[in-house]
Amino acid sequence: MKVAVASDHRGFDLKARIVDRLTNLGHEAIDMGPGSGESVDYPDFAVGVSKAVANKEADRGILICGTGMGMCIAANKIKGIRATACHDEVTAEMSRRHNDANVLCLSAELLGEQLVDRMIEIWVTTEFEGGRHARRLDKISDFESHE
Repeated sequence: MKVAVASDHRGFDLKARIVDRLTNLGHEAIDMGPGSGESVDYPDFAVGVSKAVANKEADRGILICGTGMGMCIAANKIKGIRATACHDEVTAEMSRRHNDANVLCLSAELLGEQLVDRMIEIWVTTEFEGGRHARRLDKISDFESHE
């Protein structure tokens, strides 16, 4: 799986760890910045990753900022993106199983390293269940197409 990864300055160090983790799990990680820990605006990076996923240049995306919430808000502005800010193993699993999330947003400051590693593993391996959940996602897609 090809996964686009980006952060803001607060998530810069964790981004490198996530890129390594994805590579170790056998996935292709695309580092979409920033290139240093200097202050940047998170929407620029959220939109870049989200467009890569929406345009099928990447299968999924992972975004990291201080809380994960700013990245999530920005990512969800792009048509076709289902970004979720997850904070534990259960939310990572359910974001995939029930919501077919294609962008995972994480906190650089509120999650431990082992938890992040486990969340990444769960998120890249959990399949979407479909069924009644697909019907609901279809409604979201219909809404997006009428905007």
